[in-house]
Amino acid sequence: MGQPYRHEIRIRYGEVDMQGHVFNAHYLAFVDDALEQWLLARLGEGYTDAFDMVVKRAEMTWSSGARHSELLAIDVTPTRWGRTSFDVRYAASVGERPVFEATLTYISVAPGAMTPAPVPDHVRAALA
Repeated sequence: MGQPYRHEIRIRYGEVDMQGHVFNAHYLAFVDDALEQWLLARLGEGYTDAFDMVVKRAEMTWSSGARHSELLAIDVTPTRWGRTSFDVRYAASVGERPVFEATLTYISVAPGAMTPAPVPDHVRAALA
């Protein structure tokens, strides 16, 4: 489905737990940051005027922990398109060391509402 979009995050002190690596709950926030930057890069400012979505499912597998001040690279790749839903894969690493993989399923909803709506053609074209 094309080249992945890459988002990088420098791990801050407050994101690290007592074991010395990122506390697990922060990883979904990192995924959300990567998603937002991907959408802005591909759809531009104001994309929510014509498109909105909610998370239906999140699955994550960790390989290792990222540590304070490391640069976490997250590759964002859509892997499935349905009429009203789609899956996005996130593969994160520090250098060559894998950190986690996640797949999130999103449901396209009508802006300002929570009713499922078809993924707009221009959104599918820009993200695919």
